[in-house]
Amino acid sequence: MPARQRSKDILDAAGDVRNLLEYAISLGLYELPKTRRPAGERKTQELRPVMPMLAAGDKAKAMEKLRAGIGDCKLCKLHKGRTNLVFGVGDPNAKLMFIGEGPGRDEDMQGEPFVGLAGQLLTKIIEAMGYKRSDVYIANIVKCRPPNNRNPEPDEVAACVGFLMSQVKIIRPSVIVCLGGVALQSLFGPELKITRARGKLLDWQGIPVMPTYHPAFLLRNANMKKPVWEDMQKVMELLKKT
Repeated sequence: MPARQRSKDILDAAGDVRNLLEYAISLGLYELPKTRRPAGERKTQELRPVMPMLAAGDKAKAMEKLRAGIGDCKLCKLHKGRTNLVFGVGDPNAKLMFIGEGPGRDEDMQGEPFVGLAGQLLTKIIEAMGYKRSDVYIANIVKCRPPNNRNPEPDEVAACVGFLMSQVKIIRPSVIVCLGGVALQSLFGPELKITRARGKLLDWQGIPVMPTYHPAFLLRNANMKKPVWEDMQKVMELLKKT
């Protein structure tokens, strides 16, 4: 890459970081969450209560402000291949939040998470739980499509997961469902495997988290739909208590 282009890319990235920091300060955020911990400490990511609980009417405005703050993000290499940045969709006052790994081809084209075949299956699961898509909130660990739908790489997750944390802080859901291993490990660390954690309620900064298989996995392994539905029944029982 020519030195002039490399310098331009660095300046563009610096501008994105500056805009994000200015946005965070405008919300009263003066402390960033840790992404790594010393050996021996719990692997759960910090979600520090540095922003007060928002009133229901203010959450939509805060989410709009977050999206504006992200802008035309170029903090990682994924921006080079995207058609649309896929921010998230749903009710910012939702009690239930679903977190996936990243956009696929359909999501990249439409700018909305979970709209392809896997998304259609997720919609059926949500409706079977007694909700509509508009009742919940759906987001991904990374907001841009990884090439060929590969898993997002550690540097890409590190660049983007702060946006997701901001979404969680705004929504303050009663329950989070992690869809697949990438979402699970991005929040709890690489040692936790979806095959072992699936169906077991975890705690993330006081929020119950249900890890379960990703809908794309269910499309290839229909026999796993029953265990996932059992997981969702546990989630439904939790939501009844909120």
